[in-house]
Amino acid sequence: MNGLDALNAHLQAMPPVAAMRVQAAAWDGEVLRLEAPLDANVNDKGCAFGGSMAGMMTLAGWGLLTLKLAAEGLPAEVYVADSHVRYLKPLYADLGAEARLEQGVDWPAFLHAYRERGRARAAVVATLRDPDGNVVAELSGRFAALRPA
Repeated sequence: MNGLDALNAHLQAMPPVAAMRVQAAAWDGEVLRLEAPLDANVNDKGCAFGGSMAGMMTLAGWGLLTLKLAAEGLPAEVYVADSHVRYLKPLYADLGAEARLEQGVDWPAFLHAYRERGRARAAVVATLRDPDGNVVAELSGRFAALRPA
């Protein structure tokens, strides 16, 4: 099973995420893209529910670190440590979240800390865009990776 297939299986095993119909759509080793249909994430105003938007970006950050560590052959439990979300405008289309490491993150240092101590943290940024490519929401957060017990 490749990385996206394994991630999708993991996502679908979480009932709230399965209800959102989230799918990992693309992974290039640096950026992870998740997608979900608007009809499963719509609010009373006909646009994307804010909780779904925050959830998508959080899941994209979680999935990013999960895949990057798996690519290194390192099993890990990944958690969001803290995050800040900004909603810039309503989204009246399907949700597409992209996550990447924040600029300046020293990935080799992260890996060294994880290998030595069994835990490490990394800053991640995630965005949601409308069909025209405009950012409608953004998340900045720190994600923690812990060695499984």
